[in-house]
Amino acid sequence: MIVRIMGEGQWKVDDAHLAELNKLDDELLEEMEGGDEAGFRRTLGALLDAVRRLGGPLPDDALAPSELILPAPDATLAEVRDMLSDDGLIPG
Repeated sequence: MIVRIMGEGQWKVDDAHLAELNKLDDELLEEMEGGDEAGFRRTLGALLDAVRRLGGPLPDDALAPSELILPAPDATLAEVRDMLSDDGLIPG
């Protein structure tokens, strides 16, 4: 799957890593619902780091559609709330 981190670029991440990313997404959703700003920051950073660690960056000139779009590392809680679906940032 192709994952875009806003403001950074795209990574190709194997579907086998979806469960790990979903676990972090679930934690992020809980922290957002509870208004835990520190937890939100920590888990958003962990989610983005996992995409970078597990995936390979696509060249800047690649024109591949993103299957997932994640917020920038400095996104606010309100900005991320606007991006959420019922399943969080990552469907499933």
